[in-house]
Amino acid sequence: MTKKVYQICKRCVMDTSDPGIFFDEKGNCNHCIYFLSKYKKKVYQGEESDKKLEIIVNKIKKTKGKKKYDCLVGLSGGIDSSYVAYKVVQLGLTPLAVHMDNGWNSEESVNNIKNVCNKLNIDYQSYVLNWEEFKDIQLSILKSSIVEVEIPTDVAIAGVLHKVASENNIKFIIGGGNLATEGILPELWFYDPKDLKLLKTIQKRFGNKSLKSFPTFDYKREIFYKFIRKIRIIYLLNYLPYSKKDAIKTLEDEVAWKNYGGKHHESVYTRFVQSYIQPVKFNLDYRRATFSTQICTGEITREYAIEELVKRSYDPEKIEAEKEYVSKKLGITLKEFEEIMLKEPKSYKDYPNNEKKLKFIYRLYKRYFSEHTSSP
Repeated sequence: MTKKVYQICKRCVMDTSDPGIFFDEKGNCNHCIYFLSKYKKKVYQGEESDKKLEIIVNKIKKTKGKKKYDCLVGLSGGIDSSYVAYKVVQLGLTPLAVHMDNGWNSEESVNNIKNVCNKLNIDYQSYVLNWEEFKDIQLSILKSSIVEVEIPTDVAIAGVLHKVASENNIKFIIGGGNLATEGILPELWFYDPKDLKLLKTIQKRFGNKSLKSFPTFDYKREIFYKFIRKIRIIYLLNYLPYSKKDAIKTLEDEVAWKNYGGKHHESVYTRFVQSYIQPVKFNLDYRRATFSTQICTGEITREYAIEELVKRSYDPEKIEAEKEYVSKKLGITLKEFEEIMLKEPKSYKDYPNNEKKLKFIYRLYKRYFSEHTSSP
């Protein structure tokens, strides 16, 4: 097989580390071309977005009735979710903040969650996963050598938020997902975490625990929550002029929020996955996607992104200690971890999955839901 010649996009910083990338005659990649066409339609559009947001907020308020809450906010302690909580309160809504605790919270995220809830005077619920079960699933995914290392966390977040919303008869979940910072993400870097067949297959092959309490979330549960329980997800930040830099300053000034560094680094494991496992094992630097999105929105310059990408995604002086910590917490030796890292990368396609069924279901699904309930 002929090795692909290295090429980097002339407009953003996506490159041939994504096997699915291609370029036009100007040297611009498919990711930023598609993003810019989608971005113009789906993010803040001034007065038009203001009117849509007003309609959505009024609709949410009408569902409250005599209930204590009119919406639920998933709170990780990160920038996006913390800013969502801040804006929701500003808009006059009464949220219940929910955090899915999978055992990997950083000290900074815990403090941020406390400060946000205290300063905004909102109720908070922490949903703590069974660690032994979750550890077994997480280690199984790691041993499978697929790039989607964070599937267990993504599934658990969706499962927990919908479960708690349903228990409290809350009809709206306000999500922190947004096009302004997450609009570019190559398909080959990410697969639908709601493929329960894939998750169960991998856990059965590489794990040894039965999943009794893990909050699974698949297309069947999504259909139940959407159509029977009438729960909707609103991606609020797509209706606001959202700037990461401005959001950080607002949170620091208003709710004593502390910046912890990279995207999704509120989780010790996610930080380790994105800064070490994915770049080293899969030649995948998640920063490229984030930076490329921010370049397209004008948040940062391409020159700045290139300068940052020259720097290692992890600290060489701290990485050995981090590897030891993660290995010990997962119940394996450092040698076993290194052996996993040396295994040939796999695709989710190498394991039984429901990809075809999911694609068919979601094609139908998109026909019947309005734009503000679709994924960012």
